[in-house]
Amino acid sequence: MKPILKRLIWLIMAVPAIYLAIIWNKLPEKVVMHYDLGGNPDRYGSKSELIIMAVVLIAVNALTYLLLTNMYRIDPKKYAAENKDRLNSIALAVSIFITALLCVIIYSSLDGSVKLSMGLVFSGVGLLFAVIGNYLPNLKPNYFAGLRLPWTLENEDNWRKTHRLAGKLFFSGGLILAIICLFTSPIASIIIFFAGTMIITIIPCVYSYKLYKRQKIKGN
Repeated sequence: MKPILKRLIWLIMAVPAIYLAIIWNKLPEKVVMHYDLGGNPDRYGSKSELIIMAVVLIAVNALTYLLLTNMYRIDPKKYAAENKDRLNSIALAVSIFITALLCVIIYSSLDGSVKLSMGLVFSGVGLLFAVIGNYLPNLKPNYFAGLRLPWTLENEDNWRKTHRLAGKLFFSGGLILAIICLFTSPIASIIIFFAGTMIITIIPCVYSYKLYKRQKIKGN
C-alpha cells in the first residue's frame, strides 16, 4: 500500500463522524436504530444512541484494519512477510466498505421513512468479495487469512491451487452477486446472497479436500 493511502485511511475512517457532525442539527430527536429484513425501520432511538453506534463501528473499523495490517508480524509461517502488501490492500477495502455502510446508515437517519436498501448493502459486500478474490491467488500460506484448512496449511501446493480456484470464484461470484442483489427485491437479495456465499466458499473447501486425498494416495 502506498504511504499516502496509509495516512488517508484514518481520514476515511473518520468520514462518518465528520458527516454526523455536519448533519447533527438536521437529525430528528428520534432516529432509526434498526431495520427489518425488508429494509424498513422497525426500531427508533435517541440521537445519543446513534453516536454510540457510530463510535462502536468506527472503533471496529480501526481495530479490523490494525489487525489485518499486522497479522504478518505474529504469523509463524515462513512466507508471512510476503503477505504484508496483500493484507494491507484487503484491509483498505474492508475499511472503505465499513465507512460507506456507516455513512448510509447515518443518511437514512435523516428521515425515518427512508428505507435501508438491503440489496445495496449486499451488492457492496459482493464487490468486497470481488476485491478479496483478486488477492487470494497470491496469498501465501498463513494462519490468519484465507482458507486455513488442515490440508492447505499442511501442503503449499494444496494452498496455492485451492486459493487460485477460490480467487476466481470470489471475484466472479462477488461481481455476479453485486449485480443481481442490486436489482432484486430485499428478500430475494438475502436468499441469493447467502446461497451464493455458501457456493463460493464450499466449492474451494471440497476441491481442497479432494486434492488432499489425491495427493495422499499418490504419496503412498
